[in-house]
Amino acid sequence: MRIAIVGPFPPFRGGISDLNSALAFHLGKHHEVHAFNFSTQYPKTLFPGKTQLKKGNPAQDVENIRCLSSINPFTWKKTADLIIDIEPDLVLFRYWMPFFAPAFSGVAKRIKKKSDAVIIAMCDNIIPHEKRRLDKQLTKRFFTFMDSFIVLSKKVEEELLSFVPEAKYKYCPHPIYSIFGEAPSNNLAKSELKISTKKVLMFFGLIREYKGLDILINAMEKIKDEFEDYTLLIVGECYEDEKKYRELINNAGINDHVQSHFKFVPDDDVGTYFSAADVVVLPYRTASQSGIVQIAYHFNTPVIVSNVGGLPEIVDEGKTGYCVDPTAEAFAKAIKIFYEKDNISEMSSNVSHYKSRFSWDAMVKTIEDLANVR
Repeated sequence: MRIAIVGPFPPFRGGISDLNSALAFHLGKHHEVHAFNFSTQYPKTLFPGKTQLKKGNPAQDVENIRCLSSINPFTWKKTADLIIDIEPDLVLFRYWMPFFAPAFSGVAKRIKKKSDAVIIAMCDNIIPHEKRRLDKQLTKRFFTFMDSFIVLSKKVEEELLSFVPEAKYKYCPHPIYSIFGEAPSNNLAKSELKISTKKVLMFFGLIREYKGLDILINAMEKIKDEFEDYTLLIVGECYEDEKKYRELINNAGINDHVQSHFKFVPDDDVGTYFSAADVVVLPYRTASQSGIVQIAYHFNTPVIVSNVGGLPEIVDEGKTGYCVDPTAEAFAKAIKIFYEKDNISEMSSNVSHYKSRFSWDAMVKTIEDLANVR
């Protein structure tokens, strides 16, 4: 098949961009793949972070055309025509936020009119974590141009059917990230990060209110008097005021046990942080699924996550991690249990076997099957 993928690719940063690179690579083993990237993803005035672009070389790059601006309708026609010119059999949109629905709708509508290509939306989210007016209307309009859908979690499946009850779709969980390569040894990683404690917990990823970093900080406060020789790694750019979290850490009395890296981590350094950590802790208040769990699994690192959204679907309870209520009390208890059991190497081994179910072969087959169904 000749496949066009529409969405962010490097040099744009973030999990969607990274997954698109891997997606193009794995589809490209069997098909002709063309990547259509953003020229402008977010206007600077609307982007809460420091930069939208990666620093250094991406772990996995793919040739792409930067042609689509989320805010310039003239580029919507241009992008559609570039796609139509290659005569694709399949056009695949990565959908995760209604903000992009107008641009995607503009592209999809023209393709639908001038091409016989099958059009699929791969949905990371449908109902956004941070809701805004017109979200539903924008999403519903975009979905009218789709022939079928891929959902990455059962939570998103429910959301899809609430929008399109008769939708043709397949569920395929978020594949394991395959782009970050090998990590240094645990000892070397801890040495590079200047960590000397026996225990290392990590919160990793962009810091937003719904991701619950405050829940984790409050959890550590509850066990600080009985939990010794540990470091809490906080790694990720803060899309809120960093001062808020520094004050929470200070008020919790755990300053000496926290190492904060409020920055976006270059691809080359991701393995160092995950290799240093015994466990990745994600106290999300809401979630569809989590690419962070799949990065952790790539490095055979266990997880402790909230039992919200699609997160319980990707954790083998007690074997690859724990799912608990998104409260400080529940996370404090789970962290204690994780270390009291003293079976980190066993859980890591469990992860190495369990992650095989999140394969790229399954994702490629899902796409191929849907491409033959209208």
